[in-house]
Amino acid sequence: MDASVPGGPRNLLGRAPAAAGSVGGVLTAPDVRALAPWFAPERPGPLIHAHAAATGVGRVRVDRWSDPRAVHVELPGGNHALAGDPAALDLADLADLAGLVDASTHWLPLLRAVDPETAPWSRLFAALPAQAPVPVSDARLLGPSDAAALAALDPGSAWIHETWGGVGGLAAAGVARAVVVDGRAVSVAVPFYVGEQFEDVGVVTDPAYRGRGPSTACAAALVADIRARGRTPSWTTSPPNRASRAVAERLGFVPAGTGVLHAVRTPVPD
Repeated sequence: MDASVPGGPRNLLGRAPAAAGSVGGVLTAPDVRALAPWFAPERPGPLIHAHAAATGVGRVRVDRWSDPRAVHVELPGGNHALAGDPAALDLADLADLAGLVDASTHWLPLLRAVDPETAPWSRLFAALPAQAPVPVSDARLLGPSDAAALAALDPGSAWIHETWGGVGGLAAAGVARAVVVDGRAVSVAVPFYVGEQFEDVGVVTDPAYRGRGPSTACAAALVADIRARGRTPSWTTSPPNRASRAVAERLGFVPAGTGVLHAVRTPVPD
């Protein structure tokens, strides 16, 4: 898996919390990959554990090692996934939890104990059929020398590089497609999550360039890259985000389900 991700892997920070029966210490990359069945089957949407395992970005914590009962995966920018038995954790284990959490509803009592204002964020998932034609695009593939162009993104678009550990991590990975004007990226598409079967597309465009087609151009180029890596492009958005839904529809994405992320100690983005 590692070799198929340009620029990866990097050091993975995974610690088992100090608790009765836990061993503590850093979880190795093979340990993290061994936890994949906890998040199976892989489907379009937030591939948080798969992304951590594939890229080495983020941290993976368990209540004990080995034979864990609960797993907490965190990616930069407040992207979380929880799996297993909530009874294996307590409030102290989630003392620093803040952000958007992918977890089944049986985690809600614990999340609401962490933050009584925990609220749902509705999500729409889509996938690109193998037979869907995608327009040819000349959006640039960014590399390590393009970090400055990425750093010059509109500040409201900075979330696009969070799951790669920031501007430097995304540039080094060599996976972003962009429209660059005068040395500044004005539209960027990235595999926001990388899985074994899917790569979930994220795209941002500077407000001054919206409506001119750069989002579609960047996403089209990225879709071609994802297919070349032998994976299926997926798309995640929210019901009110008509612009995102329109780009996905233009590229041929079809609905693949709905879901909810839980906003803990953070506002619902919409």
